[in-house]
Amino acid sequence: MNAPSEYYQDKVAVVTGGASGIGLALAETMLSYRAKQVVLADFNDENLKREAERLNRAYPGKALGIHCDVTKEEDVREMIRKAAESGGRIDILFNNAGAGLGGLFDKETNEDWEKAFALNFYGALYGIRAVLPIMRKQCGGHIIDIISGIAFMPMAQQTMYSATKAALNGLTLALRYELWDENIRVTSATPGVVATAIWKVGGKEPPPGAQSPEQSAQTILAGVARNERLVLSDQGDVSGAKNCFNPDFAAGVDDYLLNVARKRRSGEWIV
Repeated sequence: MNAPSEYYQDKVAVVTGGASGIGLALAETMLSYRAKQVVLADFNDENLKREAERLNRAYPGKALGIHCDVTKEEDVREMIRKAAESGGRIDILFNNAGAGLGGLFDKETNEDWEKAFALNFYGALYGIRAVLPIMRKQCGGHIIDIISGIAFMPMAQQTMYSATKAALNGLTLALRYELWDENIRVTSATPGVVATAIWKVGGKEPPPGAQSPEQSAQTILAGVARNERLVLSDQGDVSGAKNCFNPDFAAGVDDYLLNVARKRRSGEWIV
């Protein structure tokens, strides 16, 4: 085993949005790192059944699939209860479920905004709220919220995505220090640009150089094991976090983001 993998040995972990994409890669990688059990929480029952069965063939008895719609607090509470009952504890919670939302601001209704926050913000909040009593009782744990580089580089035609992920990052980093002295670690993590099925939804292709979900998961898990405050999973996210709100780079950031906006307006989706 390498040094980061030792952090996950014998741990019980829960991953929301765990039946596909980055969530599935996080779950599978932790199992390869000898986690005691990994719970896949997802609303897609077909994916959940298939992937839980596949992982249990590779890691007998170590994967558990639980249906969960993270936009419903009762679903999240029940999923966390079942996960703790099955594993005896919950050492790690990855609040990974979410969506890369896009669209023109003028066409987004209040209902659209409520759905966006329900999925990308409140889903994680519900998970934190449900798992804290368990982690406090066992005197420790680690909560990781998967945000996005868009929290640091907000882009045109992604107002809901930018706002929800920036809000989640603020919640996460403030809570890190609120819970520090209780031995409960809290981390924000960006996945970087990753080649997942989410690109197909809008008929787009992943940009050249996009990581695989497995590469992103390995970077995230290594940073989490080091208890990093903010894990940045590719150089684009590193650059955004360093430069977007730096007054010395304001003119360059304006030029870059204005170019993105104009290209998107013309029909060319660039990042």
